[in-house]
Amino acid sequence: MRVIVVGAGRVGRSIAANLEQTHEVVVVDRDGDTVEELTYSLDVLAIQGDGTEIGTLQEAGIEQAGLVIACTDNDESNVVICGAAKTAGETFTIARVRRRTLLETWTGSQEAFGVDFMVCMDLLTAQTIFRISGLPAAQDVKMFAGGLVRMVEFAIGPNSPVADSTVSEADQYDSLTFAAIFRDDEMIVATGDADIRAGDRVVVIGSPDSVTGFADDIVCTHNNSTEEVVIVGGSEIGFQTAREFEEHGFRPRLIEQEHERARECAEKLPNTMVMENDATDAEFLSREHVDEADIVVAALDGDEKNLLVSLLARRLGVDRTVAVIENHEYAELFETVGIDVAVNPREVTAEEIVRFTRTDKTEKIAMVERDRAEVIEIEVGEDSVLTGRQISDATTELPDGVVIGAISRSGKLITPRGTTVIQPGDHVVVFVDAAVLDTVSQVI
Repeated sequence: MRVIVVGAGRVGRSIAANLEQTHEVVVVDRDGDTVEELTYSLDVLAIQGDGTEIGTLQEAGIEQAGLVIACTDNDESNVVICGAAKTAGETFTIARVRRRTLLETWTGSQEAFGVDFMVCMDLLTAQTIFRISGLPAAQDVKMFAGGLVRMVEFAIGPNSPVADSTVSEADQYDSLTFAAIFRDDEMIVATGDADIRAGDRVVVIGSPDSVTGFADDIVCTHNNSTEEVVIVGGSEIGFQTAREFEEHGFRPRLIEQEHERARECAEKLPNTMVMENDATDAEFLSREHVDEADIVVAALDGDEKNLLVSLLARRLGVDRTVAVIENHEYAELFETVGIDVAVNPREVTAEEIVRFTRTDKTEKIAMVERDRAEVIEIEVGEDSVLTGRQISDATTELPDGVVIGAISRSGKLITPRGTTVIQPGDHVVVFVDAAVLDTVSQVI
């Protein structure tokens, strides 16, 4: 399929890099230097031009394109690009926007503007932060099968009860599947005799109750509810995060230094205490008992500021810190110096968009460990290698690096076992090593 990506920022580049091996990708950007760099760094056709102009889209081959992804840094331009693409045919269009209000307008107008799907980056990021915040030691949380299934990546601490145990010993849950263990640069499929060590990241797939139970157990306590939430920064992501917590019954605190923005947040967030101050002021943080927070979310405009705030919170004794980062290359650095979770809005957005480039039966995708593996939800058809066979037999035809994590059948969760028979129409959640993803996608 020909995919046209308009906008070669971090989101566009990430999408292009993910698709270059499996699709005919054309990237359009106004900047000549960026276009030249892409020509040599990725296996894509890079074109300099304005994606809002039909002539540029025609040069990119809009008539043959199956998908147009508009992900420039301007919301209005992205909407116009989708509208222009529609004038040339029935191409499926996706617009990335930052403002939630634009998403609400599009949703309320029944997919207007020539946009088939709209992704709100700030809202997606806020939702990701909220999901991660509810589970101790969680590094990443994704929902599948309409919320029936969770995929979570957990960090195993040195004092965790499951450290130095095998997967079989740690697996004490009725509806949980251990998918993989990441140890430094190594990925280990979670067989029963695989050992779990301190410092590992463990990926599990299962029901929300079982995942929550595992989360409680690996940190030695069953009293890890998040109640006191402090959000630093009234940026759009900070605002949306506070709103997300409010909508789930929390009463967070939000710190914003700029007077007008603080006032605006206070007016729009009735259940949030908004404090106007500099969050890098250690005396203020101590005076306001930020050290008693269960979690501090750093959502300022700037990676360095978010790192500083997170480190200050850590120094005060905050249990858990989440930082928003714009540069994905900083993620490992943040976590190395003690920040619990680093969330990259552009990676979150790219992940949401990429699923539209896969088979029609792919319902959802989660990228794990920065594209080293994926967890995908697929509706199984009659021709799938899994259909009508016991899992123990069907998986012999799949390459190494594949784990069937959960099955949703008619709205009910089925925990996969060797004797489980998969039926047409089942929604199967599968962990797949990125190295064998193309092969697996063709047969399941």
